[in-house]
Amino acid sequence: MIVYPRILLAVDLSDESDQLISKACNIASNNNAELSVIHVIEPLSFAYGGDVPMDLSTTQDQLSEHATKNLAQFCEKLDYPVSEQLVITGHTESEIHRVAQEKSIDLIVVGSHGRHGLALLLGSTANGVLHGAPCDVLAVRVFSE
Repeated sequence: MIVYPRILLAVDLSDESDQLISKACNIASNNNAELSVIHVIEPLSFAYGGDVPMDLSTTQDQLSEHATKNLAQFCEKLDYPVSEQLVITGHTESEIHRVAQEKSIDLIVVGSHGRHGLALLLGSTANGVLHGAPCDVLAVRVFSE
């Protein structure tokens, strides 16, 4: 039997994130695991190619504060104790990999939109997390509501 003592639940805080709750909590409960939850905010400079002639730090700080509040509300829905809530700014896949490595995570749980076609089997974020992850990854199919 495979045991996962440290689990990292990666969420984008969309409505679909709630669909990960029961699977993540069941796995954590069955393994008596330490459960951490992470949300990664892409830097605004990524969206604008880094060539924006204005200071976006205030807006980035506001996004981080908003995400921290929303992550806390998300974690309240979990029927399992959360050891750590992480809001990090950076490239999503890289930051999830980095945190998983630093915290010796055994399993990453991430949502995946079930799109059609072999090339879109996993969403781009789930696919990015899967490749290069230092541990097992569970991609849970989520459905748009």
